[in-house]
Amino acid sequence: MRSTTSRNAPSGLLRGLGDERLAPALKQMHAQIDHAWTVAQLAALAALSRSAFFDRFTRIVGVAPMEYLLAWRMEIARDLLRRKGLGIAQVAERVGYASTSTFSTAFSRHVGQSPRQYARSGKPASR
Repeated sequence: MRSTTSRNAPSGLLRGLGDERLAPALKQMHAQIDHAWTVAQLAALAALSRSAFFDRFTRIVGVAPMEYLLAWRMEIARDLLRRKGLGIAQVAERVGYASTSTFSTAFSRHVGQSPRQYARSGKPASR
């Protein structure tokens, strides 16, 4: 783990968690997936300005903060949709979407198929 989070490690979550400034923001993003995070809130957790946080996050993690949050939310949503008994509205709420339609649109763009199609197939679309 120590070598993975060093400055020489490839960009990604482990490198971000190894960064003393980014780790608190990443941990909160993961702990409160349903929170309506803003770059300003995450920057405050990292004790950085918004622009410094955005630049550092992008450089170290490899994607912009909101892009990372979207990908994480969609990964959680994919997992929840595979489980039986959870409706799309429940999944949307659990991953931070107040509107089922907004969630469905984001999910479809990110995954390549609607949440309903994904839940039925239980696997990702072939792109």
